Amino acid sequence: MIEDKNPQRTSIAQLGEFGLIDHLTKNFEINQSSTLKGIGDDAAVLDFKDKKVVVSTDLLIEGVHFDLAYMPLKHLGYKAVVVNVSDICAMNAKATQITVSVAVSNRFPLEALEELFAGITHAAAEYKVDVIGGDTTSSQKGLIISITAIGEANEDEIVYRNGAKETDLLVVTGDIGAAYMGLQVLEREKQVFQVNPNSQPDLDAYTYLIERQLKPEARKDVRTLLHALEVKPTAMIDISDGLSSEIMHICKQSKVGCNLYEDKLPIDPQFINVCEEFNIDSTTVAINGGEDYELLFTISIQDFEKIKANPNFTIIGHMTQESEGIHLITRANTKIPLKARGWDAISE
Repeated sequence: MIEDKNPQRTSIAQLGEFGLIDHLTKNFEINQSSTLKGIGDDAAVLDFKDKKVVVSTDLLIEGVHFDLAYMPLKHLGYKAVVVNVSDICAMNAKATQITVSVAVSNRFPLEALEELFAGITHAAAEYKVDVIGGDTTSSQKGLIISITAIGEANEDEIVYRNGAKETDLLVVTGDIGAAYMGLQVLEREKQVFQVNPNSQPDLDAYTYLIERQLKPEARKDVRTLLHALEVKPTAMIDISDGLSSEIMHICKQSKVGCNLYEDKLPIDPQFINVCEEFNIDSTTVAINGGEDYELLFTISIQDFEKIKANPNFTIIGHMTQESEGIHLITRANTKIPLKARGWDAISE
């Protein structure tokens, strides 16, 4: 589906491991004062002084997490950074460094890795994170990317999943479900292409959904927005596996229940149109889709006035006693137990 615009193929073996590392990392710049030593020694050296350090790791595997039939390598590199930065944002911390490790099979030429690392470099610049190390090795088949993100925050700024209280309000940033429907569109076009390789997909009607899937963004702005509003969430998580799944994580860790209101879910008009086209229930997708990388958090009801008119946030429910369970309140005012049908990396 994706045309190879750079037919030149240089074997990775021509450079050797160290030559490859030098070649791929030459454009990385150090901008964080906490980075004392980045790439080039046996280990990086960081100094966060009196700040707490937050660390998160994600693994992306070809055929499980991404399909190169429609995922450009540059987008993949960018997204790989974003999904890790998002975890740091979910702790109410600021991402500062990443390490990047790649395992690659011999079907990938040097030019393919250059594309991947161009995306990583772009994301590192966009999110102002230093690339301070990593590893490259060979893979028997396919492409594997492992990124570790490091961030910093004052101890009193960090937000965990376990702080939600009964009567707290449940809030989400942005809109949800679009990334999943973007994936459905791409999968459909892939199948069309397999039947007719000469077909040219017209994706103009799906631009927003596809961008949400191929080039998501981490909500690094939310920390600043909430600080300006003098609001500190009581619990927070990023929406990677799906809204319902993330709500259940917060409820389990915080030992509370939740009522989620169907009519409050923030969904994009293009998303609704494409759900109708695919004959899929938009609410089901919105609460189970995943890969939105929006932030889901709870706030004290006392903070309602501070965020109620803010266009960045939507109040979608409230927390209850643990004994009341976790429910979706439908538009018809029916109470349905909420089940997590989102992404499960082990069983999928």
